[in-house]
Amino acid sequence: MYAIIKTGGKQYRVTEGQTLRVEKIEGEAGAAITLDKVLLIGGEGETRIGRPFLDGASVVAEISRQAKAKKVIIYKKKRRKGYHLKQGHRQRYTELSIKSISA
Repeated sequence: MYAIIKTGGKQYRVTEGQTLRVEKIEGEAGAAITLDKVLLIGGEGETRIGRPFLDGASVVAEISRQAKAKKVIIYKKKRRKGYHLKQGHRQRYTELSIKSISA
């Protein structure tokens, strides 16, 4: 069984036991959270599609860790003007472990 969920402005296809990285969600490591924005559930038999979300469907996940991604370097330059700018950014993310999918 799999589900398509929406969190952090993105959509993810998840199955039970899977780990995935999503945009930062508030909470401590080890805490259980419920994701209720389920767009689709499929796999066993029929596929259920929400308009836009399925009523009563949810995905239970556990927060594995809160961390930062690798540094991304932003470099800007304008030729012959003596202008250059170097900037770094580390995006925060939450690593989730999917425990169960309920329809």
